[in-house]
Amino acid sequence: MRDSLTFRSARRIPLLQVAKSAVAVVAAWLIAGWLVQGPPPIFAAIAALLVVQPSINQSFTRAVERSVGVIVGVVIAALLGLVFGSQPWVALLSAGVALVVAWAARISPGATNQIAISALLVLALGTATPNYALDRVLETLIGAAIGIVVNAALVPPVLVPAAREKVEVLGRELAEALERLADALEAPQTPGSLEELLLEARLLRPVRDGAADAIRDAADSLALNPRSGRHRSDLAAMGDLLERFTPVVTQTIGMTRAVYDGYEKTIVDEPAVRAIAEQLHRAAHDVRLAFALDAGPERVVVEEPALTRPLQIRTPSTAHWVLVGSLLMDLHRIHETLRDDDA
Repeated sequence: MRDSLTFRSARRIPLLQVAKSAVAVVAAWLIAGWLVQGPPPIFAAIAALLVVQPSINQSFTRAVERSVGVIVGVVIAALLGLVFGSQPWVALLSAGVALVVAWAARISPGATNQIAISALLVLALGTATPNYALDRVLETLIGAAIGIVVNAALVPPVLVPAAREKVEVLGRELAEALERLADALEAPQTPGSLEELLLEARLLRPVRDGAADAIRDAADSLALNPRSGRHRSDLAAMGDLLERFTPVVTQTIGMTRAVYDGYEKTIVDEPAVRAIAEQLHRAAHDVRLAFALDAGPERVVVEEPALTRPLQIRTPSTAHWVLVGSLLMDLHRIHETLRDDDA
């Protein structure tokens, strides 16, 4: 119950976004107040505040939602005000009508809320006249435009470095999972250590999903961004890397599960298993090599891939052939991925 009542976020929004929101609100208030004479430009300030988002693409989307919502909301409020007057119950009626109209038109949730809010504000703060409604629409358009301009002009956000960090974390975790699996095949394991091995392997999935989310956020931050040119190639390379190694994540988890299900202490004496463990160490090396996204010209020593050819082994003993065969199939797929990366 305590967690469900919390009002604090796990992460703060960037301080730069807070500063840009403040600048946008002040600019919208001053400019809209100068251009549109009348009541204080509340609609312009609210629009500017809502439009400043983590990315310019999101700002543009929010600006469209805000503008559409205000236009529809003030039109509904103006029509109801002309018909029924400015009684308090008319404001409530306008909110209900606005929600029904938005539902019937299948308008997005953000614009739907804005329609109802705009209808309420128009009837609660001013007279429902055509001129008043038109001025509020103009205010909103001015505030939304200022919000976009401020977000684009003052250090437009680029989330590619954050995506690179997430992808590198995936590479490190994947390599370490392969190393742990190799170590488990080289020394006797307890049931507890096998449980831990499987749990750590399964954690690769949320790490992979986090990297995918970060890449999507980075792509969104580059849309309509004047700083996007020099980042697009890096982001494309990270996307290709993630796509290529996503099957390796699945195969690593599958190999770990196979070891967990079919493990016997005598398996460490199986020559084929020792050979597979050596290949897993080599695969971990090559994964680290493939994910070295920050390696630049200053890197003097060029490392060569260690997993250079498929493993060939003799027929394993009958006690372990099922597990060995399963491991070999996934190891072959990992090898194919790494060989494609080397090609």
